[in-house]
Amino acid sequence: MSTEPARLKKTLTLFDVYAISTGAMFSSGFFLLPGLATAKAGPATVLAYFLAGVLILPAMFSVAELSTAMPRAGGAYYFLDRSLGPLAGTVGGLGTWLALILKSAFALVGMGAYLVFFVEDIPIKALAVGLTVAFALLNIFGAKETSGLQRVFVTILVVVLSFFVVQGIGAVVDLGGAEVSRQFTPFLPFGAEGLLATIGLVFVSYAGLTKVASVAEEVQDPDRNLPLGMFLSLATATAIYCVGVFIMIAVLEPSELRSDLTPVATAAEAFFDWLPGRWGLLLIVIAAIAAFASTGNAGILAASRYPLAMARDHLVTPRLATLGRFGTPVPAIVLTSVLMIFVIVALDVEGIAKLASAFQLLVFGLLNVAVIVMRESRIPSYVPGYRSPLYPYVQIVGVVAPIFLIAELGLLAIELSLAVVLVGIAWYVRYVRPNAEVVREGAIYHLFARLGQRRYEGLDGELRTILKEKGLADETPFEHLVTRAAVVDLDEERSFEDVAHDAAVLLADRARLSPARIVQGFLDGSRTGSTPVSGGAALPHLRLPEVDRPELVMVRSRPGLVVSVDTTGDARPDADERVYAAFFLLSPEEPPGRHLRTLANIASRIDEEPFLREWRRAATEQDLKEVLIQNDRYLGLTVDPAGPTAELVGRALKDVTLPPGVLVALVHREGQIAVPGGSTVLEAGDRLTVIGEAAGIRALADAYRPAPAAP
Repeated sequence: MSTEPARLKKTLTLFDVYAISTGAMFSSGFFLLPGLATAKAGPATVLAYFLAGVLILPAMFSVAELSTAMPRAGGAYYFLDRSLGPLAGTVGGLGTWLALILKSAFALVGMGAYLVFFVEDIPIKALAVGLTVAFALLNIFGAKETSGLQRVFVTILVVVLSFFVVQGIGAVVDLGGAEVSRQFTPFLPFGAEGLLATIGLVFVSYAGLTKVASVAEEVQDPDRNLPLGMFLSLATATAIYCVGVFIMIAVLEPSELRSDLTPVATAAEAFFDWLPGRWGLLLIVIAAIAAFASTGNAGILAASRYPLAMARDHLVTPRLATLGRFGTPVPAIVLTSVLMIFVIVALDVEGIAKLASAFQLLVFGLLNVAVIVMRESRIPSYVPGYRSPLYPYVQIVGVVAPIFLIAELGLLAIELSLAVVLVGIAWYVRYVRPNAEVVREGAIYHLFARLGQRRYEGLDGELRTILKEKGLADETPFEHLVTRAAVVDLDEERSFEDVAHDAAVLLADRARLSPARIVQGFLDGSRTGSTPVSGGAALPHLRLPEVDRPELVMVRSRPGLVVSVDTTGDARPDADERVYAAFFLLSPEEPPGRHLRTLANIASRIDEEPFLREWRRAATEQDLKEVLIQNDRYLGLTVDPAGPTAELVGRALKDVTLPPGVLVALVHREGQIAVPGGSTVLEAGDRLTVIGEAAGIRALADAYRPAPAAP
């Protein structure tokens, strides 16, 4: 029997997202790469950094959308697998994993280059290997501990780099316009071809921006924190990259800069001479070490989630999905760190940078395709908290641009990128496809309705689960929907088909539609196994374009209704289950998220342990509604002349002072339920259903609920 894999804890805040993204960018791209880049583009390197920042936008928009719709460990791998299928997931997962390993290794080599200022007798690569081991151990102890250190690194980094930029601008002003003009002439010494090649080379500087998507499962409020954290990080990085590289080109001689592996430190020595001793150099070295450390640290954190996610999906050995005693994927961290050490020892600096850029460009192109596929598949439960602007034009640019940039990186980068693709395909054919546990297909099969037999209905269910976990609020408050719902309370045995017909008649009267059309939709869902059944309850649901607002019919059957269910995931009912509650939901076709959020709200309540017991023993229609909406946004009050609510007897609702955002939705009086107005006068014995904001509900409960009896 398969079990749900252990989920990673949601411990990362907005600052953690910002720290992981920013720390992943500010390392080799700023402290190591400018010298290599100016050797290829000259002063136009400033423009190359700016254009690379612009070209990362499509990937950032797409990753923000995908990660808020599917916040799961594995980032790019998970998105590609669920959109394009396991083959694309295998290739994309391996490619992105290797890209992050290469970038992180690149950063730790750079960190070793700056540490040589303090420990001159140890080779750079030996230092980098030691640092890899240290960060691997830190990651094993937990994501929160890792991100806590990340915050420290990034805070030091941004403060020192801001100081460097301010001082550098002052130094450029002191040089005068004539000297600065000389340094930037000619602007394109190696022509447009050199500029294009440099854009591809420095693109790796921004590649870390989206790596935070691989830890999306561990982010609190991902709909807000993931896109906002990435936006803030990109704004910070682009500004400091462009201004910082401009300063380096202005204050250093071209021949010196083009062969310098520590260009920021060299530039700092040129205009921090007002500080005593070598304090200026020391500040930059500290910032560089913080930057490289943050990239290496975040790199292991993010990269290790790729084998974890692939192991969960049976694309690699399940051992890599194992979590250690600290709740971290220890085998995945160890494997990632071992490969990083191999890269550090075996490759040169420029080769690492080119390969990292090529792999990342390839994956970014595929991620833009993934957004197009997910949007056009029309899967109802694909409800991202953030949607990419200018769709699909941004995504088309995001697919085309990487092709040209990879071509500019040279033949070796192209050949090795193709080699990764071929290895991924071979692994899929030999290991994944024969695996009986891999039964998924991507959303691309939903895009082509004529291939209905290849649709993977489990994807819709998986996305519904994610939506439920995210706990999104409905645009139309759930409580309002329940309070105006029709209720059918059955004492006799009835067939599900008969009950569906009765519910359709009630909904048709409210929506002014044909009952036959509505009942057909409900029965089709039951026959294809797409009606959710859980915890003794069924949720038949339907979306129609003619419907103006959601409507609900709640059914309680004391003897139970027999509903056909699908237990194998093949979209064909193969078993019967008895349910005691059925919630027939009719919603507008747009937006789909409202419909799914309503289903998620109902499902969340059904899954609570006392729900079915309370539902079956509810005495009245109002009690049934109160069982469903029982949460901190609901309160049931009885108007009792001898209790705290005595002051309400004989008063019109308009004269009752209620907290802001709170209203009396229903009044139950002598077996009848009414939706009250302002002129409704409350009588002794009335049962009130009150809904509203949680703070107002708490205030009302404190004012009117009886005090607990003394012990």
